[in-house]
Amino acid sequence: MTATTATTTTSVSVLTTRALLLDMDGTLVNSDAAVERIWRRWAVGQGLDPDEALKVVHGRQGYATMAVLLPDRPMELNLADNERMLAEETADTEGVVPIPGAPVFMAAIAALPHALVTSANVPLAEARMTAAALPMPKIRVTAESVAASKPHPEGFLLGAAELGFAPEDCVALEDSEAGITAARAAGMRVVGVGPRAAALTPDIHVQDLTELRVEALPTGEIRLHTGS
Repeated sequence: MTATTATTTTSVSVLTTRALLLDMDGTLVNSDAAVERIWRRWAVGQGLDPDEALKVVHGRQGYATMAVLLPDRPMELNLADNERMLAEETADTEGVVPIPGAPVFMAAIAALPHALVTSANVPLAEARMTAAALPMPKIRVTAESVAASKPHPEGFLLGAAELGFAPEDCVALEDSEAGITAARAAGMRVVGVGPRAAALTPDIHVQDLTELRVEALPTGEIRLHTGS
């Protein structure tokens, strides 16, 4: 299997690939309001500045975020808090909506090779995709699937393997530093979605999914491009 290529002008605006690996929060689903409510409560309870804490929560599993914020804290406490907060997040879907363009994008890739790669567990992923009225991909890599959280590449490597493609033949869609770092470590190119991704030099950056077009090529490849 050969690696696919990117078309470059002054900046990359077209990527050709064979499969897509999709983050959920911040990429397909806007769950920032729910995330902020729950993580602000946790940060205040730990004596942390919630605004500073929110700078590192996106993209990681909860226990990994806690380890960054409180490096000397016993991991068993992080794991216990993580389980409790996952339950809270699953129950709190107020304000959870699709990223603009996500419904059309998901319809466009429905018959194309794609998988969800999220730091959420199965109940949380199902709750948020349902709240956003988005179809759940048949292949998904969730928190239960991996031993290591993003920014470790395990999730993306597993997603590529489940789809049957080499990592270099996949493009990841991500919004966070942890997610983009994980995708790059897996050897994938990246479409960065939203404001968090803008400063992380993804191969293509879009403000939301209304700016991304999908083309199924006769070769079986997928062309992603910005603009009309």
